[in-house]
Amino acid sequence: MKYVDEFRDKKTAEKLINEISRLHKEINRTLTFMEVCGTHTVAISRYGLRKLMPQGLRLISGPGCPVCVTPDYMIDKAIAYASLPDTILVTFGDMLRVPGSDSTLEKEKAKGCDVRMVYSTTDAIKIAEENPSSNVLFFGIGFETTSPTVAASLLEAYNLGISNYFVLCAHKIIPPAMEALISNPELKIDGFICPGHVSTIIGSKPYEFIPLKFGISCVIAGFEPVDILETIYRLLCQIRESRPIVEIQYRRVVTEDGNKKAKEMLEKVFETVDSEWRGLGIIQDSGLKIRTEFSKHDAETHFKVKVDKREVRTGCMCGDVLRGIKLPPECLLFKNSCTPEHPVGACMVSSEGTCSSYYKYEG
Repeated sequence: MKYVDEFRDKKTAEKLINEISRLHKEINRTLTFMEVCGTHTVAISRYGLRKLMPQGLRLISGPGCPVCVTPDYMIDKAIAYASLPDTILVTFGDMLRVPGSDSTLEKEKAKGCDVRMVYSTTDAIKIAEENPSSNVLFFGIGFETTSPTVAASLLEAYNLGISNYFVLCAHKIIPPAMEALISNPELKIDGFICPGHVSTIIGSKPYEFIPLKFGISCVIAGFEPVDILETIYRLLCQIRESRPIVEIQYRRVVTEDGNKKAKEMLEKVFETVDSEWRGLGIIQDSGLKIRTEFSKHDAETHFKVKVDKREVRTGCMCGDVLRGIKLPPECLLFKNSCTPEHPVGACMVSSEGTCSSYYKYEG
């Protein structure tokens, strides 16, 4: 099949692995490359790419899972909204099992709250239309990949006068988080494997500050094993030549300017705000907020709930894993009390979480 088989070709992969080893030997120093996309995290683990790297070339995972980076207090807030009378809270499946301070949406559903899983915002709008006597709250999480769909649902509700549809907005933006990672003294990142899905929307230009300001190489990657191996090869070429730039390996999908219509929709519906990320703290201009023009569909404007921010100490190292300073097996809970069936931390809940990927593919 075109655009799949050729990116899983064994001979091409072997050639790239040999070139990666040759280039790394030529550079002759320890290097660390970080991916900031959960789908890349899964692919790297699934195809065993970490084990194929030469000694001294580390592949580490960053905060690429939107479910994982959503902080406890936002889960607690969603639970509080779900407990309101005449309320249906809808969200994507992974969010149901993410632990808050004391509970999960899944547990609250078992207690009687009307919490429903949906596959898209179209499903959420349909639920609002079918239940006019209930307030339907969509718990919106995700990066630039999913936020345009939520923007579209807000525009649809606004234009059609669906007055019982609301969004609890917890969307985040990837480039500011990458800058926060670079600024972390615990990390020394030599190159970024930039997210393919996010870049489909925003393009390559939002990453240009990284090589210009920090001298760190960036390559936007696809999701097949040859995609990722070629991306690592390109990062090494940039480092060998002391020429940090933003390259697009995923040319079959990503352009320099991204998806113009999706970006216009985001700009129309949302504005940027400071936002808290699990493990990274508050990052300036890294979140999205519903603009005043659409405030009648903003859950936080219409429904007031009291949620206290609390620091829950469980021994979980999810925050350190999301920063790239710890690997999942370094956590004492990993594969012991924390498993995909009984997750203690968010990184074990989502299929794109680093702990989940290590558990399934890397032991």
